[in-house]
Amino acid sequence: MDGRDGMRAADADREVVADRLRVALGEGRLDLHEYDERVQRAYAARTYAELDALLTDLPPVTPAEQSALRPAGAPAEPPVGGPAPLRQDHVRRWLSEVWLPYVRVVAIVVAIWGVTSLLSQQLLYFWPGWVAGPWGAVLVLRTVGGLAGGEPRRQAIERERRRERKRAKRERRRELRATEPEDPEPSA
Repeated sequence: MDGRDGMRAADADREVVADRLRVALGEGRLDLHEYDERVQRAYAARTYAELDALLTDLPPVTPAEQSALRPAGAPAEPPVGGPAPLRQDHVRRWLSEVWLPYVRVVAIVVAIWGVTSLLSQQLLYFWPGWVAGPWGAVLVLRTVGGLAGGEPRRQAIERERRRERKRAKRERRRELRATEPEDPEPSA
């Protein structure tokens, strides 16, 4: 390898490739598994050749103003199902999905422990710790790994994709109903 291909890539170069892969995911060119695999390879890449290999089967990004898919006079719309920016509400929602079941179950087992302690009129062994401790440790690891790996963003993208599919399905149904001829009333 000589020239640019053999040169070592910088973190900024890896970020550019990761952003392009996010766009390809949003466009539906990559599935989540393939996207995840390529992003991991992008961050592990050492040279430009390794980075370029991740994008060879993807078309170049065309700015929306130059896209042939949108009429020149049409207002620009944000891409539906495109990469969702990582916002606080995405992170908050993901964290609540991860931690809310834990909080509910721990609250229930502590309440059971409290009621049984009251009924026995003595402070019983705090057995809810055996539920809360290990499960909490696993959730801490999952939270750290999920935040580091971009799990809130992936879930937001997938949620948006499902929402768009449902909307498109409703639109198709409406169009079909509008084009169906009405049945004449049966004559007796």
